[in-house]
Amino acid sequence: MNSVLAADRTVPVTQLILRGTINDWYAFPIVLAGGVVGVMSLYWRFIMQRLRGIHASNWPPVSAIIDVVSVAKQEDQTGKGTIVTYLATLTYFYRNPELQTGDYCRLFDEEADAQAWAAPYKGRTVTVHVDPRDPSRSVLRKEELQ
Repeated sequence: MNSVLAADRTVPVTQLILRGTINDWYAFPIVLAGGVVGVMSLYWRFIMQRLRGIHASNWPPVSAIIDVVSVAKQEDQTGKGTIVTYLATLTYFYRNPELQTGDYCRLFDEEADAQAWAAPYKGRTVTVHVDPRDPSRSVLRKEELQ
């Protein structure tokens, strides 16, 4: 923990901020920005997946087959300890005109929930949207999994 020497004793910086010893007019925005960056880094993949899905709604649809389903344990260190989550990934293959691959991910708190969600999709045919400028880029939209 960060500390500051104050009046012949060491005091944690957080206590100084809470007591107003350090000018808190700039501390709050810094702490808030750090929190926003932390959350964004944890969920960046899903934010980008959602944005690509919105953009890809105008891309031409192509039939694909989900061939690989997997669940991976993820451990993220935070100031309060370790957060354990499970990343379920559906990997699909499509031809346009060459064989291409893509994936769709979803995060779960429990491994059993991730396995239960992913398992039924193996071998399933789905519609993906392919970037007309780059056929190696595709998006499996959440709506297509329903």
